[in-house]
Amino acid sequence: MTLSIWRYAHLALAIISSLFLLILSVTGIILAYDAIDEKVPAYRVEKFNEITLAESLPVLREAYYEILEIKVDHNDFVTIDALDEEGNPFQAYINPLTGEKLGDIKPKSQFIQWTTALHRSLFLKETGRTIVGVVSFLLMLITISGFILILKRQKGIRHFFNKVNKDFFSQYFHVITGRWLLIPVLVIAVTGTIIFVVRLDMMKSENVEVEHANSEEKDKELKNFEFFANTKLANVERVEFPFIPEDAEEPFIIHLQNKSVSINQVTGEIISESIYPYSAVLEKINIDLHTGRTNIIWAIILGLASLNIVFFIYTGFVITFKRTRTKIKNKFKASEAEIVILVGSENGTTLFFANQIQNQLLSEGQKVYLCEMNKYGLFPNAKHLLVFASTYGLGDPPSNGNTFIDLVEQFPQQQNIQYSVIGFGSKSYADYCAFAYQVDALLSSQKWSSSLLPIHTVNDRSPNEFVQWANEWSHKSSITLVTSPAVYSVKIPSLKKFTVVEKTSVTADNSTFKIILKPSKKQGFQSGDLLAIYPANDNQERFYSVGKVNGNIQLIIKLFENGLGSSYLHYLNVGDTISARIMENKNFHLPQSANKIALIANGTGIAPFLGIIHENNSQKEIQLYVGFRNNNSLTQSYQQFADEQIEKQRLTQIHFAYSREESKQYVMDLIQRDAHYFTRLLQENGVIMICGSLAMQKDVEISLNSICFEKNGKSLQHYIDNKQILTDCY
Repeated sequence: MTLSIWRYAHLALAIISSLFLLILSVTGIILAYDAIDEKVPAYRVEKFNEITLAESLPVLREAYYEILEIKVDHNDFVTIDALDEEGNPFQAYINPLTGEKLGDIKPKSQFIQWTTALHRSLFLKETGRTIVGVVSFLLMLITISGFILILKRQKGIRHFFNKVNKDFFSQYFHVITGRWLLIPVLVIAVTGTIIFVVRLDMMKSENVEVEHANSEEKDKELKNFEFFANTKLANVERVEFPFIPEDAEEPFIIHLQNKSVSINQVTGEIISESIYPYSAVLEKINIDLHTGRTNIIWAIILGLASLNIVFFIYTGFVITFKRTRTKIKNKFKASEAEIVILVGSENGTTLFFANQIQNQLLSEGQKVYLCEMNKYGLFPNAKHLLVFASTYGLGDPPSNGNTFIDLVEQFPQQQNIQYSVIGFGSKSYADYCAFAYQVDALLSSQKWSSSLLPIHTVNDRSPNEFVQWANEWSHKSSITLVTSPAVYSVKIPSLKKFTVVEKTSVTADNSTFKIILKPSKKQGFQSGDLLAIYPANDNQERFYSVGKVNGNIQLIIKLFENGLGSSYLHYLNVGDTISARIMENKNFHLPQSANKIALIANGTGIAPFLGIIHENNSQKEIQLYVGFRNNNSLTQSYQQFADEQIEKQRLTQIHFAYSREESKQYVMDLIQRDAHYFTRLLQENGVIMICGSLAMQKDVEISLNSICFEKNGKSLQHYIDNKQILTDCY
């Protein structure tokens, strides 16, 4: 059977039985605790397993006026039901070798009795017992299907306990505890099913009666009875004493685990045996296994297994929710799309990354189509193919990508398409991103395809590593993608309310405006974080770097003629409220470990830097390099801001470059002019932060790389790896 069939079967069984399983698991935890608690009193005597009836019964008969019966429970505690000399009943835990009272017999609390009844029959009598039996059987099937899923995930029994890739906590917990508690959970399920089956009428049978011939043996003392001498007290469940002592017609009746035996109280001969049916013995064995009442260690294990079933239910539904939360929605048909995104995802996280890219491309006006790899076909208008391929288990394709290779051979495209493969996996596996490499090799061999980028891999869903691909693909394709890691964080916070408290207007010579938003509730954020807004009231997000000023969010926005996000913000008025979410962008905050910082921006990229400067209460040495087209009222306001911050020692100096003025300059020209400053800053473990357009970022990095090689003998990548170059460009 395929992986998907086992998964659907596993899920369907869990859904059908989840409510009853939850009830039975919770009550099972309570009863397991009760089974452990029963064993706490010290009523079991030393060397109990060595005591015979011949050693115990004579002593007890001597110690008590009249004995009705003694019992040995599943804890190996001995209880007596007797009468004292005045005919009053006496019941207690005793020492079977001395008759000494060890403790009073306490009935189960009403809560435990209630829990037991709920666990056994759900208070529905025969109907409830049937439901419990069926649910136990379903749990057995769930356990078996889960075992098969783990086998498929780990690629066989030999790798059953190998390291598991931690996609997210619920998935990791589900698999790890599923492996370690597989046997206890299976025992609970199987024994619960057997107990139900043996209690059906069709399984019942009569005791087998065996009569023994009488002999002429003489009277014997109890201690000399052969049967008593050969029978351990540990193997006895109950001993019924004769009603009339010394009367041969009144026997001892010894109830063992598999039979009851009548013993002549005078001669010690076996009068008869009543052998229990196999079903009764089987039922007792399974009750012992199911409840853990005979062994405290096993009771603890069963309690943990029952608790784990509760978490199995929770984590199982979390996994299902994550797989279904990120759905595939397309605005364009496959035949219309110029960019096709193919996704092979087992748990939904890879699909999340693909969805983020799809939404950004749609917002850029691109015709995009997203589908699973197994739905690959002909794409007559496609120019770009993006393949997001995760690896399942030990180098296998995910279930929605296992036919992709055959489909590529079956449907060759009729036009040249540039492709890029992004592999998702974990380096803890030897076959890291093996399926993605296989896909890349396959596409490289097709006549119709050409590689836009070498294969890129992402370890453990790292947003930082994914951003590297987004950055490179944006440069190569000239199609803008967001390169802030926070955008690709799988955890999505809920939306909050923000009120417009200030907004400037655009002018004939300046299409940029400032807007200040106040959170409706106190929120923790820093300059450099992102604000995601939803201008079309759908799932398509627009992202803006924020500056934090006096607890409010400051945005600098350039109004584009057909810009959905900028137009939405432009037409807001003071007092209007919007729904948005702040996304932590911890890799683009004011560096705490650096004393010297250079901020490089163009256009609206200055927004987070205004907040970062405002937050520089520790008076770090900060220089701001910023490029604009013209020197106008907006840039003059920035100069005024800079003068104020320089006076407060939050800013050291500001440098402007104007690309449309008479003395035409770009930010890169300023960097080349101050090459010695940037060289010294990097040597002294300073940090350079870049925010603005991707084109600017690319040019700045080229300039810095040239300076680093010439002055320091190191590439820019060295400083990037050392986290001295921080970027947030778009």
